[in-house]
Amino acid sequence: MGFIVLILGLALWTAAHFFKRLAPAQRAAMGDKGKAVVAVGVVAGLVLMILGYQWAAFINVWYPPAFFTHINNLLMLLAFYSYGIGAAKGKLAQRIRHPQLIAVKTWAIAHLLVNGDLASIILFGGLLAWAVGSVILINKSESWTPPAEIKPKGDLKLIVIALVLYAVVAGVHVWLGVNPFG
Repeated sequence: MGFIVLILGLALWTAAHFFKRLAPAQRAAMGDKGKAVVAVGVVAGLVLMILGYQWAAFINVWYPPAFFTHINNLLMLLAFYSYGIGAAKGKLAQRIRHPQLIAVKTWAIAHLLVNGDLASIILFGGLLAWAVGSVILINKSESWTPPAEIKPKGDLKLIVIALVLYAVVAGVHVWLGVNPFG
């Protein structure tokens, strides 16, 4: 049951996000109602993924080596940094088109490295596939112009913010009983 709910959640998440790219005329015809439909689909997909992941039976597929934990932690720090590149408006924002999707891909790969169970492979692999597909669809449908505005201290501020967020998320993991440091 848990695997079915997890897969349904991934499917709903993906469909809601891809709706604008795969059916642009139908999405545009819905106007503002379309935003609400997409938002409900995204939230419902997220809830189903969380519940499905929790309910899924633990089926071990492989045993990750212990040193992958260190790689995971480095990748997670990079994911936090990447996620904020667009908002920081530093020099990297002019070079990286999809910083948030790069962050999701980095996050997914990091978690695939340290979780060898089937539910994790489905969840993180599914979100990795969604992020890759999103980049492809966006690149096919839109041209990109790098932002003109640059904030010289944006990248430095982002380093501090990424470190703080990393510490907070690591703390939440420890509080929940999952030590991300091994």
